[in-house]
Amino acid sequence: MENVRIEEALLKEYLEIFPAVGIVGPRQVGKTTMAKSLSLDSEIHYLDLESSADRLKLNDPLLYLKNYTDKIVVLDEIQQMPELFAELRGLIDSERKAGRFIILGSASPQLIRKSADSLAGRIGYIELSPFSLPEVGYDHEKELWLKGGFPLAFLAKTERGSMIWRKNFIKTYIEKDLNLLGLSAESRTIERFWRMLSATHGNLWNAHSIGRSLGLTAPTISKYLDIMEGAFLIRRLLPYHVNISKRLVKSPKIYLRDSGILHAFKEVTNYDTLLNDPNVGASWEGFVIEQIINASKETSQAYFYRTQQGAECDLLLEKNGKVLACIEVKLSSSPKIPKGFRISIEDTKAENGYVIASVNETFRIEPDITVTSLELFLKEVLPEIL
Repeated sequence: MENVRIEEALLKEYLEIFPAVGIVGPRQVGKTTMAKSLSLDSEIHYLDLESSADRLKLNDPLLYLKNYTDKIVVLDEIQQMPELFAELRGLIDSERKAGRFIILGSASPQLIRKSADSLAGRIGYIELSPFSLPEVGYDHEKELWLKGGFPLAFLAKTERGSMIWRKNFIKTYIEKDLNLLGLSAESRTIERFWRMLSATHGNLWNAHSIGRSLGLTAPTISKYLDIMEGAFLIRRLLPYHVNISKRLVKSPKIYLRDSGILHAFKEVTNYDTLLNDPNVGASWEGFVIEQIINASKETSQAYFYRTQQGAECDLLLEKNGKVLACIEVKLSSSPKIPKGFRISIEDTKAENGYVIASVNETFRIEPDITVTSLELFLKEVLPEIL
């Protein structure tokens, strides 16, 4: 596979538009590598804000950073010094030009609250996710699903090496990173919470149930979930409910965003073990949904659809008020079409219905329902419907 990330072209474009560009995403996803390896006309000056030596240089940030107006300054792990956002605003406003700063962070702008106000109108954000299927190559689909997309996990020489890396990644987040991002709980509680999320992967969110299990209130559990979402570790897929009169499910569905992290919690060490796991269908569903959302997030909104009467689709893509597609995910080479999926297409007035299954071609199974593979959906169908 090539080392160039899909987002690299977008980063170069943003650097020609915004004075500051923020690259956000979980730790170890490749933010620093991408920023340092950019081929640009300007030189890059790199500061790691986890380094006490680099933080010391920024005791007087205005004085220090004025020395590098001719370079692109990269500030890594900005959540370590959120007070810098206000200082950067003054520097940007004193000399307004594009491409002055690249800010890297392991938390969303919403979680680093000071950034939203301080640099509004001066910064463009890019989210860097783990490797996607188009990036690693479609012939690596099984490997990507099993190991997940974190570069060092996916590129590990052995399945055991990949699992060791992922477990250490989880341990670091539990013992250090999530606390730094505001999840102020004991390590054991954080681990139990994350493990519960992995056990309910693909199911409706129930804060009261998880709260009872942990001896915590529903508001506290909901705050924990907000932080996990802001750290790019879970996806909260919201229900679709616009202009529909039926009784709808109102709770979001929760997925661990990286399939490899999910499998680390489940001790799924190889592909055969994965296929024999009782929750393999939910794992595949989450993997497919994450791949589709990553491929379409710039152009559409993602939801799921479910009514109290049983109509349901796993993923719904909406754009400008129109439902482009209702999508059902099946880990089967001969998928059956549930009645509830047909109803969901009618209810939402979706332009298309798709079943993503273990097939190697695209074919219409009903007048408004097409069966296809994940590869063919990403390569051929999605560009056409967007």
